[in-house]
Amino acid sequence: MYYLGIDLGGTNIAAGIVDESYNIIKKKSVPTLAHRDGKEIIKDMAKLCLSLVEDCGLTLDDIAYAGIASPGTANSETGVVEYANNLPFENFPIADLLREYTGIEKVYIENDANAAAKAEAIAGVARGAKFSVMITLGTGLGGGIVLDGKVYSGFNFAGAELGHIVIEKDGKQCSCGRRGCWETYSSATGLTNMTKEHVLASRKEGRKTIIEDLIGGNIEACNARVAFAAMKQGDEVGKEIVDEYISYLACGIANIINIFQPNVLSIGGGVCGEKDYLLVPLKEAVFKETYSKGKQTEIKIAELGNDAGIIGAAVLGL
Repeated sequence: MYYLGIDLGGTNIAAGIVDESYNIIKKKSVPTLAHRDGKEIIKDMAKLCLSLVEDCGLTLDDIAYAGIASPGTANSETGVVEYANNLPFENFPIADLLREYTGIEKVYIENDANAAAKAEAIAGVARGAKFSVMITLGTGLGGGIVLDGKVYSGFNFAGAELGHIVIEKDGKQCSCGRRGCWETYSSATGLTNMTKEHVLASRKEGRKTIIEDLIGGNIEACNARVAFAAMKQGDEVGKEIVDEYISYLACGIANIINIFQPNVLSIGGGVCGEKDYLLVPLKEAVFKETYSKGKQTEIKIAELGNDAGIIGAAVLGL
């Protein structure tokens, strides 16, 4: 049998046919055009799914089910997206509509970060782990928790918003309304903002930094890569930024480990492209703050990358 996995984002809808070994046979995407009515978005999703089935020389009888990884609060029991702030969904019956538009009888839904965490637990770097957590370092800081093979989402399907634990009371303003959220310090956006702050402070102090050359003197050209790039060239300011960033990231990870003690904690997102420049000092900082001094959680870079959403959606029925 084959599974249809759909990764619904604010910019694109990506879908793929996944086999029983969790390989993506074929994938395609279309623009979400999120300003439209929700039903129009699901109609495009349905067309995408049916074209994939046809392209693979399959019929709907070959598809065990479809899974949708959606932003927001996705009620996996009712198939309703209760709220998604970047899509026109509020108490929106996404599963029922996809059934209606495709004829696929079984449709499952889950929050996108939770689905990615399940993908890593079943087919990725946490494969075989009974308890695992995944965090993603992107525009925000997403999270997913898998306990005994099942996604944990709380009584109201809004759990595992790990980016919104506070690591600095009365700290920086977060988009969620709280102050000092982990997301504001440890997301890729947080690293970019941290870099800007250090560059502006260096200008004021008259300190030289290679980052100025990397950004061409334009503060708005800062991104989540330039501090690491500068550090690798021996730049002191770059190293200070990376050290500060890793200290905040380690603080949040240690909190998560102290609460859940997962076998594996995986990290996804573009910042992970730094590999050992991130992972080696991060582990050292984390394990200085974890409660257990016996067996320790394995901290690993996630394996599935941009395919985690499709694969995660495809394994929702397992």
